[in-house]
Amino acid sequence: MKLMIASDIHGSAFYCRKMAEAFLKEQAGRLLLLGDILYHGPRNDLPKDYAPKEVISMLNPLKENILCVRGNCDTEVDQMVLDFPILAEYCFLEIDGITMFATHGHVFNPKNPPMLKKGDVLLNGHTHIPADEDYGTFYYLNPGSVSIPKENSEHSYMIYENGCFIWKNLDGKEYRRWKKDLHC
Repeated sequence: MKLMIASDIHGSAFYCRKMAEAFLKEQAGRLLLLGDILYHGPRNDLPKDYAPKEVISMLNPLKENILCVRGNCDTEVDQMVLDFPILAEYCFLEIDGITMFATHGHVFNPKNPPMLKKGDVLLNGHTHIPADEDYGTFYYLNPGSVSIPKENSEHSYMIYENGCFIWKNLDGKEYRRWKKDLHC
């Protein structure tokens, strides 16, 4: 299964539109959102074209394809306007023999990991910084941020397919690859 993984839209209609276009172009089976969908949060500047209602109108038609976990900026009020579940703190995905623990990153993260078996993948957003790190007992992967990237990173998302994780900017240009135990 081809999976698109994205995080930290923060209410940007401009970048949400680019992400949705990338999702359709990628022809992924599912879109996994790692939280912080509508609100920009008090620590972030307003993202380009901050328009949460437009983000809602772009994401709701994709509801059958979306898996989502709750970010630290997501609330019960957001759930009232989104037609797909957003309030789960985490989810487990088992694809191609790889166990992925997907969460936003404000609770579970590399410094406070959940219970994982050796070789499992911890997927986080939250930091707005792309990452692929081997912590010895688990791997940590972060797609970066759709709308507010940090540390000079790209506005980005990840694709998972056939055991390989691929980071791309919102124009679809690949800039990083990772595969457990091997480079893909």
